[in-house]
Amino acid sequence: MKINDKLIVALDFDSLKKAIKIVDILDKNVTTYKVGLQLFTKEGYKSLEFLKKRDKKIFLDLKFHDIPNTVVGAVSSVLEHGVDMLTIHAMGGFDMMESVAKLIWQKRKKKTPAPKVFAVTLLTSLDSAFLQDMIGATSRSIEEEILILAQAARSAGIDGVVASPLEVKMLKQKCGKDILILTPGIRPTDFDKNDQQRTSTPYQAIKDGADYIVVGRPITTSTEPLKVVKDILKEIKNGLKDS
Repeated sequence: MKINDKLIVALDFDSLKKAIKIVDILDKNVTTYKVGLQLFTKEGYKSLEFLKKRDKKIFLDLKFHDIPNTVVGAVSSVLEHGVDMLTIHAMGGFDMMESVAKLIWQKRKKKTPAPKVFAVTLLTSLDSAFLQDMIGATSRSIEEEILILAQAARSAGIDGVVASPLEVKMLKQKCGKDILILTPGIRPTDFDKNDQQRTSTPYQAIKDGADYIVVGRPITTSTEPLKVVKDILKEIKNGLKDS
């Protein structure tokens, strides 16, 4: 995998016009973009069509979470639009994840292009208080909860997981080095955490074994987004060298 392919830039905008502007600025330096709930809800499949026309890879981050049949139907719909990666929620349960994995396996068996599927463990905006207050998992740590969800995703046949950079090293050790790990909550040095709780730098995340890192606001709100991207790519290169 090329260094540029490890960086995913989040197009967390409320209009396609704004997304187009940043893609134009970053040009060939970025190969993959995330389309999340905000942009997809506003612009729909137009956002995906635009990226395909620009020959970009698409990470569709809609975090599907529902009964198995509904999620399989939703995934089937987006497959028609050539996405390269997508997310489902690990908390949707084993049956839901396995149903999606079977759909993807059937596509690959027929030599039909199919995206990599990542199961979201715990959002990077959540901390241990969430486990205690909302789930009641007072006896488990964040790491233990994430490991349980990641192991379930792997058992279900899912390609990889979404986890914060703080759990990358642990997941590679416990689940095997072949598990794909995509990490949001990436903040280059000197950037604010914003609403993220479990964060790290691009260098550290890659050094610990992250396969992909997602970066949004540090790039998209910068007055010099291209410079920020080039600095991140340098961090990725150094992280790979030191891993």
